[in-house]
Amino acid sequence: SSHEHKLNFRKSKEACLSYIQDALLQKQWKRAAEFLTCYAESLEKDYSREHIGPSEMIWRIGSEILWHHSQSSMKEFNCFMEQMKTLGVKRYLKVCLEHVFHLLCNGQIDEAYQNLSLAESWRFGEQTAIQDKEMKLIEAYRGLLDYYSWSKRKNILLEHSEDGFSDLAVEQEMHGYFRKAAVSLKEIIKIPGVWDVFVKCYVDLLEFYGDHNEARQVLNEYAYNSKFPANPNAHVYLYQFLKRQGESKKSLISALKILHDIVPSHELMIDFNTMLQKSKKRKKRRLGLEVIFAALDYAGWKENAKAWSCLARQVKQIVTSEKHLDWIKQEWNSRKDWWPAFHFSRYLAKRNWQENKSLSYEKALVAGILLGKDCKYFKYVSHQGCKAQLKRFRMLKKFVNRHNPVYLRMSG
Repeated sequence: SSHEHKLNFRKSKEACLSYIQDALLQKQWKRAAEFLTCYAESLEKDYSREHIGPSEMIWRIGSEILWHHSQSSMKEFNCFMEQMKTLGVKRYLKVCLEHVFHLLCNGQIDEAYQNLSLAESWRFGEQTAIQDKEMKLIEAYRGLLDYYSWSKRKNILLEHSEDGFSDLAVEQEMHGYFRKAAVSLKEIIKIPGVWDVFVKCYVDLLEFYGDHNEARQVLNEYAYNSKFPANPNAHVYLYQFLKRQGESKKSLISALKILHDIVPSHELMIDFNTMLQKSKKRKKRRLGLEVIFAALDYAGWKENAKAWSCLARQVKQIVTSEKHLDWIKQEWNSRKDWWPAFHFSRYLAKRNWQENKSLSYEKALVAGILLGKDCKYFKYVSHQGCKAQLKRFRMLKKFVNRHNPVYLRMSG
């Protein structure tokens, strides 16, 4: 019967897709291609109206297979993508974008630019308005390639200027690419979203031509406009711009404070801690201690010698002056149950000593203050340092022994 035929067809189609998925997961590209061929040949009998149509399945699976298949070529991939563009106008611009990404990955810049220009001129009735977001992306990536061309000509001019030559034709080309890139990039970053690469390129253009006020406005909007999603990079770019402009420490600290709230493990937290420690305000120095403790909560920082040096320096200052010991105590209370195993085990002491003696020195100082002179990490490192007749380790041992009452007061 007709119903039974449709039911059997659906089952076989689902089984075929399952085999394709299994082959993809196991990176068996040849096997996946064979099943996809069977799937495509049977689709002419399919009259179902699913949310994700067969043509989209073929596009997504086929492009993945061709990208990884050992015997596929860029020529075959280009041919496949051109066929996919004709299968449905609703996905035309998305397919164009993916095609461009593959061209760029293969270093075919001119071909990618040509494809973007063709897509930009595409019109199809009401679909043009529906796919407005995709069209803006097409224009933005074309602007990105205009920026790339601008950058190449800028470098040529800079090299020529060092030799005492000037090239008017190259300079005119460069300004032409600047105008095209600036228009496209400016449009995309008005839309709420994450546009890191576009923002960086647009700001680079503005800074080169001395429009620092516009660059500042763009970065402030990107970082602080509530319509945009929270984005750590937005605050990184703003901080880097302010630093290049020689802005006040207050402005730099303000930018990094928000970054700290979003990503306490960011690599710029060392810069943030350093600035806070140099402040005359007690509140900022207190924040500096909080910042470096928070960063060292993350596994990626476990062997960061600079971070341990920052913490060791501040802890040493506090212990020597015996002022603000409560700062250390407050930070340590929430960590004393897990930091010893996380940072200060005997195993880590051995490994740190073998791989980086400077790191082991800074960690041993912190361990000795926080856990006392009987701490496993401190005992191992100080013993090895004294055994190797290294003066700084003898001084370290004396310092921790002399200030052991401080540890007892904090732990008490």
